[in-house]
Order: sequence, then C-alpha cells, then structure tokens
Amino acid sequence: MLEYVAYLIVGISLLVWSADRFTDGAAAIAQNFGVSRLIVGLTIVAIGSSSPEIFVSIMDSIKSCSADKIHCGPQIAIGNAIGSNITNVAMVLGITALVRPLLVESGTLKREIPILFAVTTLALIFIWDLKFSRIEGILLLLTLVIYFIWLVRLGIRSRTKDDPMLEEIVEELPETVSNGKAIFFLIIGLILLVVSSNILIKGASGIAAYFNVSETVIGLTIVALGTSLPELAASIAGVLKQEYEIAIGNVIGSNIFNLLAVLGIPAVIAAPMIEDKVLTLDYPVMFGLTISMAAMCYGFRGPGKITRLEGAILLAVFIGYYAIRFF
Repeated sequence: MLEYVAYLIVGISLLVWSADRFTDGAAAIAQNFGVSRLIVGLTIVAIGSSSPEIFVSIMDSIKSCSADKIHCGPQIAIGNAIGSNITNVAMVLGITALVRPLLVESGTLKREIPILFAVTTLALIFIWDLKFSRIEGILLLLTLVIYFIWLVRLGIRSRTKDDPMLEEIVEELPETVSNGKAIFFLIIGLILLVVSSNILIKGASGIAAYFNVSETVIGLTIVALGTSLPELAASIAGVLKQEYEIAIGNVIGSNIFNLLAVLGIPAVIAAPMIEDKVLTLDYPVMFGLTISMAAMCYGFRGPGKITRLEGAILLAVFIGYYAIRFF
C-alpha cells in the first residue's frame, strides 16, 4: 500500500511540475514566432493547464486491460474528467472564495458559461447509454477544435482593455525566453508528462485494487484532486493579486477541456463502458455545481459574485461528495 501511495505522490508532483515546464516552453516558442500574447494565453496556456488530465487520459487509454479489474478500459481517465470538474468548482472555487470573495465582470466569462453548459449536455447525451463510442469521441474532439477556433477569433477581435479577464490573461503570461531554452522546457515537460502519468496511473490502480473499489472511484477522487492542484494554485495566486476573472476563467476553461478532450480521448482510443453510478450520482453532482457556479457568476442585481459563505457551501459539498463516493 505504501508503495502505491508513493507512486501516487511522486506521479502527481512530477505531473504538476512538468505541466508548468511544458506550458512555459510552448508559450515562449509561440510568442517568439509572432503569435499574439492574448491568443497564446487563450489557447496554449489553456491547454497546458489541462495537460495533467489530458496525459493521464492518454496513458490510461492505451494501457492494456487485465482480467482482475472491475471494469475494463480507461476508468481512471473517465473518473478523472468528471471528478476534476467537480473538484474545480466545489474545491478550487470554494477555497479561493474563502481566501477572497470573487467578483465577475468579464463579458468573455459570461459567453463561456453557455458553452460549458452546451458541452456538459452533449457529453451527458453521449454517456446516457453507459458507453462511449469512437464516433462520439471524435465528435467531442471536433467540438474542441471548434471551441479553439472561437477562442482564436475572440483573441483577434477583442481588445484587452475592454475585458478584465483578457487583460489578466496577457499579464499572467510567462516571460519570453530564447528558443533554445523554450524547446528544452517543451521536450523535458513532454517527457515527464508521459512518465509521471504512468507513475500516477500505477499508483492509482494499486490503491483501487487494495481497497477493492473500481478505478473510476479513484479517478473521481484521488486522481482528480491531484490533477486539479494547478488550477487551485493559479486561482489563489490570481485572487491575491485581485485578478478575480482569471481565477474563475481557469475553472470554466479547464472544465470545458475536461469534457471535450479528457473524455474524448479515451472514447476514441478504447470506446469504454461507463459505470452506472457515474450517470446517477457523479454527473448530476457535476451538473448541479455547474448550474450553481453559473448563477453566482451571472448575478441578478449587478456584477456576479461568489461570497465567502457561498465558497464555504461549495467546499462543504466537495467534502461531503468525496466522503460518500470514496467510502
């Protein structure tokens, strides 16, 4: 058991560190080749922040199935996608709002929330029969491409001074470095993302077997918690600098990526079956939290706001959900 816990801790730690290096390298290369800072922030940095979930999904999808598993297929990846969305809203926004109440004035954020709802509904339709087909996975990935095109067009047409979130994205970009150093960061980050994802999956699979629970449960809880740590760190750092928009934007963008990429990849590679509790318990919790976040962000009498009380409620929901799902 201690060996698997060690694998899990090392895997998560390396995953978070390598994701930062990968993002810094890719962003620097793009800027050095003349890509605007806003488009880099909206696309490359957004992908980088979700790279832990994406690489766990890829590695879990290509691993072979063994006969002793409760469910065959990339169950850690499926659980990680949905569990990360629950963790992002309930834990990340909950803790962040406790640190400092979040104000929402960005028009971009309010345009992205309907997209999140549409993507959440689309994924629900696909898993309604408790299985993912490869065609459904392709449709999710194609939707991701369309979302990227929308982000790029937004970056070309928008003026950062008109939207506080876009201004914060540009300000938070890493400093430009030489191409040589950027390529080194990119390669090291990519290699360690693959290695650390495999280490994390090995530890998670071992813990699932030790407690005699499905890998979906481990993906929903322990793995989702670990891969959501970059969003938590970025959100807390943002609100401490009074960059409220980027804190919420990180969560919304990450949740869209999780549903389109982290669910789409295992569907294309392995066409997995879905545990029934995902549909009856986990997805309703995720959907309910998404609705709650939208209501808080939009506001009905002025700017949207997530207060400390609402943050405490979100965090309580997170703790209660994890206790029920794991134990």
